[in-house]
Amino acid sequence: MTQIPFDPYQRACPSRTVLDQVADRWSVLVVGALAGGPQRFSHLARRVDGVSQKMLTQTLRGLERDGLVTRTVHAEVPPRVEYELTEAGRAAYEPLRALEGWAREHAGAVLAAREAYDARHGVA
Repeated sequence: MTQIPFDPYQRACPSRTVLDQVADRWSVLVVGALAGGPQRFSHLARRVDGVSQKMLTQTLRGLERDGLVTRTVHAEVPPRVEYELTEAGRAAYEPLRALEGWAREHAGAVLAAREAYDARHGVA
């Protein structure tokens, strides 16, 4: 059986749902935060400043569902839960790291372009 290649430019292509999850702001930041190794929820919440507990939980569940993150519960009292990138998660980190680097490098220019656009178009 021949597999049809995925084409995210096609409306019904399943690769779009993959992009929706992986390219989400919180997913990019969580994958980046986990690139250094396993972390507990509380550490991730501190590292990804501004993410709510609900959003962090949803993001981690989505990444786990997609096979990018594993969740390990250690049988301790109290239980210790750690999150870690899978092989697929580590592979996703490379292009996401490039995107993060681009954002750092170009943030000033993007903000200046926004201000100029808003001034030209009377956006308050």
